[in-house]
Amino acid sequence: QVVLVESGGGSVQAGGSLRLSCAASGLTLSNYHMGWFRQAPGKEREFVARITRYGISVNYADSVKGRFTISRDNVKNTVYLQMDSLKPDDTAVYLCAAAYYARAEQYTTWGQGTQVTVSS
Repeated sequence: QVVLVESGGGSVQAGGSLRLSCAASGLTLSNYHMGWFRQAPGKEREFVARITRYGISVNYADSVKGRFTISRDNVKNTVYLQMDSLKPDDTAVYLCAAAYYARAEQYTTWGQGTQVTVSS
């Protein structure tokens, strides 16, 4: 059973920083590409960042490029999202997701999410 648990969310003022963590269990993390997504009230879930199974390739949404950094530690079975220069528009529930490397386009397991609130 694959379980993902996000942590590290909270409330910060614009310009502040947070680091989110996604702890994975029930899997060998190196077998999975990992992604971060976010969803604000009344809006569709949107892609934020992804990292391939060995951390060789990363990709970011244009809205967060240059401000967010995704990383992973396959030994600790943990994925991170460092968020700097936060803006009020970054306010959302942030979720991590796992895609088995043989089905890279399909995120089959999702965490429950952690709330990030950025005030003006």
